[in-house]
Amino acid sequence: MLADKDRIFTNLYGYQDFALKAAQKRGDWDKTADLMKVGQDAIIEEVKASGLRGRGGAGFPTGMKWSFMPKTPTPERPNFLVINADESEPGSCKDREIIRHDPHKLIEGALIAGFAMRARAAFIYIRGEYIAEAKVLMAAVQEAYAAGLIGKNACGTGYDFDVVVHRGGGAYICGEETAMMESLEGKKGQPRFKPPFPASFGLYGKPTTINNTETFAAVPWIIRHGGQAYLCLLYTSPSPRDLSTSRMPSSA
Repeated sequence: MLADKDRIFTNLYGYQDFALKAAQKRGDWDKTADLMKVGQDAIIEEVKASGLRGRGGAGFPTGMKWSFMPKTPTPERPNFLVINADESEPGSCKDREIIRHDPHKLIEGALIAGFAMRARAAFIYIRGEYIAEAKVLMAAVQEAYAAGLIGKNACGTGYDFDVVVHRGGGAYICGEETAMMESLEGKKGQPRFKPPFPASFGLYGKPTTINNTETFAAVPWIIRHGGQAYLCLLYTSPSPRDLSTSRMPSSA
């Protein structure tokens, strides 16, 4: 059993408030600017070292996926992130709890990942049926903007990064990454042919990386503690899920 200090998500049962002040007491947004000072490529290398894989189901190595993004985007051809919070697989609810009770971990993770990939903005595509969760997420995004954590000069780093929350329409197929991008563009959510792959031709025809909610939300912990620490947790935890979740209530 992991100690609480080693857990990534410590409020999945909602015993504490989701809002910014409570999130900061739990360690979110703690010296985020210093984490980013290590450099864009160094962050990607740390994620590679962690062994983090996509939590959406495919399990592709996250750091490797991030390394496919162009290193020199231009104003005419910016890089984008898309965060898959659609979670329309029957019985799935892990991302819902992150969004509902720990949304600032996701937003901070999006900022760090966006910085590493030279992205201009992140689009969080949330399942249409997640009405209460979308309200929480939008409130958390507004808090982050108001505190200067995202937006222009995010965290005082000189890096501009926007976060957009997009409500899905409840279509199961939009959980597939290219269908999700079609939906974000206002089109019918249908998968695209590959190639081209999103890292070269993604959202609005621009380089794009799509990862799952849990994947992005794990990034701040990895950069704070080091990729090797995450890898050790992965191989010493009784269950791979144990490192991500809060302690179950004693009455459960």
